[in-house]
Amino acid sequence: MIDYGMGNLRSVSKAIEKVGGQVKVSSAPQDLEQAEKIVLPGVGAFGDGVLELKKRNLIEPLKIALKQGKPFLGICLGMQLLFDESEESPGVKGLSFFSGRVERFKSRDIKIPHMGWNEVNFGSSAGYFYFVHSYYPAPTDKSIISGTCEYGKEKFAAFIMRDKIWASQFHPEKSQDAGLNLLKRFVNS
Repeated sequence: MIDYGMGNLRSVSKAIEKVGGQVKVSSAPQDLEQAEKIVLPGVGAFGDGVLELKKRNLIEPLKIALKQGKPFLGICLGMQLLFDESEESPGVKGLSFFSGRVERFKSRDIKIPHMGWNEVNFGSSAGYFYFVHSYYPAPTDKSIISGTCEYGKEKFAAFIMRDKIWASQFHPEKSQDAGLNLLKRFVNS
């Protein structure tokens, strides 16, 4: 698990351990090379997240691990950082693993941040997950969207997946059984 000063490391670690995973929390670039799987949690602003990854020399090792197809799970800000840019931090470049930008909820009829439980539709199934966010990714390639959520009149990508790269806008570690099931699938994949 990547420690870049922007994540709720303890709750994510405990949830992964609860489903049978072993967690090493690190901010050392060489640990990304040796890790079997990578988790990038995140809470906070896009620009701050990029800055903290840069400070720890984690941008390039993370890009290499993603390109190599190492199993990866991005959570909340960790999902957003996979994209090119964010309305939250104009001029700051993300990891650009996926093409697209992170956008702010536009509707004036909803409370921002989107906080609390909401249903995520995975196509053939659905579940309730816990969200805390004001921004969400809008992927250029819609085929990577595996789960969607509606908040007010806005439908957004709540879960994306391509090969072994997974990312959720919601917090699986705070989503009780549904979140633990998702983390277990990741640990066992």
